[in-house]
Amino acid sequence: MEQLRVLELYSGIGGMHYALKESRVAAEVTAAIDVNTTANEVYRHNFPETPLWAKTIEGLTLDHFNRLDFDMILMSPPCQPFTRIGLQGDVSDPRTKSFLYILDILPRLAKRPRFLLLENVKGFETSSARDALVKTLKDCGYSYQEFLLSPTCLGIPNSRLRYFLIARALPGSFSFLTTTEILEAFPDSADPAPDPAPDPAPSRAPGHARGLSSSDEAGEGRVLYKMETARDLERKRGQDADESVRRIQEYLEEEEEEEEEEGGVGRGMGQYLLPQKTLLRYTLLMDIVRPTCRRSVCFTKGYGHYVEGTGSVLQSCTDAKVETAFADLDTLTDEQKLQQLSRLRLRYFSPREIANLMGFPSDFSFPEKTTLKQRYRVLGNSLNVHVVGRLIALMVG
Repeated sequence: MEQLRVLELYSGIGGMHYALKESRVAAEVTAAIDVNTTANEVYRHNFPETPLWAKTIEGLTLDHFNRLDFDMILMSPPCQPFTRIGLQGDVSDPRTKSFLYILDILPRLAKRPRFLLLENVKGFETSSARDALVKTLKDCGYSYQEFLLSPTCLGIPNSRLRYFLIARALPGSFSFLTTTEILEAFPDSADPAPDPAPDPAPSRAPGHARGLSSSDEAGEGRVLYKMETARDLERKRGQDADESVRRIQEYLEEEEEEEEEEGGVGRGMGQYLLPQKTLLRYTLLMDIVRPTCRRSVCFTKGYGHYVEGTGSVLQSCTDAKVETAFADLDTLTDEQKLQQLSRLRLRYFSPREIANLMGFPSDFSFPEKTTLKQRYRVLGNSLNVHVVGRLIALMVG
């Protein structure tokens, strides 16, 4: 197949670009478009040769799109209008305007792209925006398939359930039988994906989606410790016993001595230890994992700043027991609580470790001036490279 020309919309820090490279599809990104200044700095740092347009999508005319002459669209529109914890403004949310503009442009292109891939949050599948997308694809003569996938289905110990749609212009067809149902695993007939680099995850796709969320509804029953019930613990132990998922330790950086700060971001793993104030106020709400665990909850853009529901924290002292550290906390003074909890050496995952879990290769990096908060924020807005790489290969193959 000839080299495909790819248009990357809402390009972020380049997750789609890395996924395209991992898919081994013969392609080049002809333009990447995003308005986020920090994300654009990171993208340009890693892909200096790719044309990057820092402008709104709706600011591009039909002529602009036609001149790009692209064969594929990769896009990850703003997710806020569709998140379960948001207002769910859907098509009435101003942040959906650019996506609706794309749907308006698509039928009017001089040459429509042969392939299209979209990523968004769970919740998009029930939105009016999704219905508009599907109607446009049908009207323009595309076949399509929808998915709800988490990296756990590729053996990666991180829950990040996302909606995906891949589309292909007729008369072309996919290598698998499409269905109107939303698939929760890669099709059994799909060819094995190339091993992701540098940390290949097991490529066996399960018969059903596994571990789609580490924040399921809490089971009924007596709270044992850390606001968790026996049912919570049983579910987590089940996830940790799943040997088709790799251990967290394979994605961690080596522990280093603390060094002086440089460029606004300190060096050494000690900088990621939870502050005492956070330990006292929020530890009961945290999802704590050990290096030997095979699970972690979704890392969001608020990680490292907000606590509840933004991502797991790591117990870096594996000799201590969580049950012991949380025993009788309500009877202790703050000083005693800190002494007891500090034995766990709870810390945040570093940006590099989160990038590892999200499938970014070892040569991905941040500009020195990017602050720690900015790194967490743009990673939380990104996607899993391995999952999208597999989908691109599936779409084109």
